[in-house]
Parts: sequence; C-alpha cells; structure tokens
Amino acid sequence: MDMRFSLDTLRRRADRRQAFVRPGRVAAPTAPLRQFVVTFPFELRYRLAYDGKLLAGVARVCNDSVLGFYRRTMRDHHGVVGKSGAVTIVQRANADLKLNPHLHGIVLDGVFAPATGGDLVFHPLPALCTSELADLLQVIRVRVLRFLERRGVVECVDQPELTLLDDGFAEREPALAALASASVSGRLPAGPELRQRPPVSLRGELGVEVTAPLAVTELGFSLHAATTVRADDVQGREALVRYALRPPLAQERLHLLPDGLVRIELKRPFRDGTVAVDLDPLSLLCRLAALVPPPRCHLVHYAGVLGAASKWRALVVPPPPEQPEQDSTEAAQRPSTHRSRYRPWAELLRRTFAIDVEKCPSCGARLKLRALLTRPASIERYLRHLGEPTAPPPCAPARDPPYFKSRALRRKLGESEACPAQGELFGA
Repeated sequence: MDMRFSLDTLRRRADRRQAFVRPGRVAAPTAPLRQFVVTFPFELRYRLAYDGKLLAGVARVCNDSVLGFYRRTMRDHHGVVGKSGAVTIVQRANADLKLNPHLHGIVLDGVFAPATGGDLVFHPLPALCTSELADLLQVIRVRVLRFLERRGVVECVDQPELTLLDDGFAEREPALAALASASVSGRLPAGPELRQRPPVSLRGELGVEVTAPLAVTELGFSLHAATTVRADDVQGREALVRYALRPPLAQERLHLLPDGLVRIELKRPFRDGTVAVDLDPLSLLCRLAALVPPPRCHLVHYAGVLGAASKWRALVVPPPPEQPEQDSTEAAQRPSTHRSRYRPWAELLRRTFAIDVEKCPSCGARLKLRALLTRPASIERYLRHLGEPTAPPPCAPARDPPYFKSRALRRKLGESEACPAQGELFGA
C-alpha cells in the first residue's frame, strides 16, 4: 500500500473522529446522537460495491427517510416543526472481510426548531419504539427499490424476488466484476473459506422480523438504532465516531496459522455459531482488494441541518474556537495562505496507534525534529551506518496458479494425492 495514501487516510479519519466530539466542528453540544445502521440484500451488494454514484444515491434516500421520520414524528406527536441532521459513513466490509456496503448514520436524536430572536432550539426525541423502527425500515426498503428501478438496476420490485439488470460492467471490467462478485459470496478467487462452527440450520421468514430491541429486518434489508449517546457524553461521542470510521479489520484479530492459512477472529460470533474464518493468503488479499472504494467516491455524507447547503448550518454549528497564539518563529515559517487545521503527524500516530514519536525511549524526554532525509544518497548512507540493506529484495520467481494447491480446499475436500484440476473443482 502506498504509505502516502495510508497516512492521508489516517489524517482524514482522525479529523473526522472529532466531528461530534469538539463543540464547533459539526454539531452543537446540546444534541444527543443515535446511530442508524442500514444493510442491504446480498443481491444488491455487488452492484452497490463498484457503482459509487449509485451507492451515494441510495445513501441520500436512506438519509432522507430517517430525517423525514424525525420531522414527521416531532411535528405530529409533539407539535414541533423543525429539522434534524446526520452524518453517514459508508462501510464496505463484514467482520470476515466479505464485501458488504452498508451505512452507519450518526443522527441528531431530535430536531432543531426556530425560537424567538432568530436562534435555534434543539428538541430531543422522547423515545423510539421498535414498531416505529419497523415502519421506517419498510419506508427505506420501498424507496430504495423504487430508486433502483428508476436507475435501471432492478425490475419487478413489487415481488419478493428481484431481477438485476445487466449494466455491462462485467464486459468492461471483467477482473473487477469477478473480484467484487466473489468477495460478496466468498467464492473463488476470494475464497473458499473454512468456518469454525458446528453445523446449524437457520430459516428466515418474509415480512418485518424483530431480531432485537430496536433492530428489525425484512427481505434482506435490516435497520438497527439501539445505540445512543447523551449530549454531554464526550467520550461516548468519540467512541461512536471511532466505531463508525473504524478500518475493516483489527490487526490483533488476524493470525497466520502453522498450516499456512490466515485466520480472522470475529469480534462477535455469527448467527450460525461461526467464531473464526480461515482463508488462503491469496483469498485474503482478494477480499482486501475488493474493499477499495471506486475512484471519486465519497464515504462520508452530510445531510439535513449538517449539510453544506443547509441555511441553518451556521446556526447549528458554531464557529470553531480560536486557536492559541503560535510561536513567532513557527508562525513565520507558515505561508500567508495557510488554512489547514489538520493535526500534526505525531498527534495522529499517538491518538491512533499509541505511538509517541516525540518521546525518547531511553530517558523519556521530548524529542525535536532536526533533519528529514529525502535524497536517495543520504538515505543509503544512513542505512549503511545502521547496518541495514540498501537494495530492495529480489523479485520472487513465477509460481503455479495458487488454487491448484489451496490448503482450504484440501481441508474441505479431504487430503488426496490425486487432487482434481482447478477447473473441475469449481465447475469451470
């Protein structure tokens, strides 16, 4: 992975984590928060994964449905005419790294309404019941399917079974199409996988099903809204935003087994009892590659009073606090056009990885940057001084197709000397 890309991603994520934490960044400190998690059927995940504009449109439909629910509920039941706001984060992976585009919406749990003097007053939603969430899920499902029908993605949306229309992506980008389709289902080349579980048979039913308090599902769509944060809970806000902006996999849950397979430990067991998934290393790389979002595809969407075009945003979001006075020497080094409010790299590393690069490991004193090596000759001279190699490692020789010797397949089909050909295994 490009180090520059990863550091830029780290900087953006660290800055967004403070969106609901520090007053004056995104939301007023008087507004409690509620998280809405929306997932989509398997049949739609493949198309939503590579079509960034389509996924953005679906996110807008979901945001409008949730904000409309708050607007109607507060108006009809509490007599308050106002608007709410939301920040929606697109996550692209399951706990086992399968491709699963879904939405984490951090919503102001209430509405802002005008008051005397031109100010805005926040009115929280008193309570949210599971029946109201079930109605909201049906609204989201119907509106999303109608939107996909207008865009020419599906047809026969009035029936439980959907027909996906071909958009020609498989012909234009056959490798990416095959990779995305396989990553959704766990088939070749993003599989196979070995699930560590006892055999359990599960059945689903049509119609709205309540799976937990404030958690409902219907025809592949699911909606969860049980996570809330009080307005004065700063640590809870940061924890919620960290969760919504988390990377797809924590490093401590990834293990290399003695037989060469890679094990992904699940944070929570699946419904069928799966606690871990074993993959070939190449299958893991295929799943990671499929998680890369399409180019020019935004993963964070602002809606309602938090949107950039909202007339109430300036009243809801107060101006940021004044920055403390900088040292004259440091201020002189910055150009007059400097507008960046990003955090330094040292602070990002300390907050994200708990690595304090400015602290001496021997005496604990604070360190100061003296020089930055960028010239190749200087870098090689420094590496030779440390006794490190200065040349990159040689390229590995070409190898056979990896799935002829898949350890996951051998364990699944049984060890045998006469292993069938790759095409016979997968019906190619």
